[in-house]
Amino acid sequence: QVQLQESGGGLVQPGGSLRLSCVDAGTILSLGVMGWWREAPGKQRELVASITSGGTPNYGDFVEGRFTVSRDKAKKMVWLHMTNLRPEDTAVYYCNAGVTRYAANRLNRKPQPYWGQGTQVTVAS
Repeated sequence: QVQLQESGGGLVQPGGSLRLSCVDAGTILSLGVMGWWREAPGKQRELVASITSGGTPNYGDFVEGRFTVSRDKAKKMVWLHMTNLRPEDTAVYYCNAGVTRYAANRLNRKPQPYWGQGTQVTVAS
């Protein structure tokens, strides 16, 4: 069982920074891909960043070097450090995780089966 719990959202000014955290409080001993997706009003949910169990990151094209994803496998935690935030980054951010380890990296960019409840990030002055 996987139970993802996010924290760290909030209101930040344009150009500011924010760090999101997610922990798996479930009973699974280890996870495969972990990451973050976001959904803005009227838009489809999109990949922000994911990271494999081996530490390989993947980012959405819009990230443009502003965000960094990291994880602690033993603690079953994943973080998203966001810098130089823009108003268009405003969205609900969801932690996402799976238990499968993929050989093909393109699969690490797909949504995994387990989701957190989401945390709101608002970028506004």
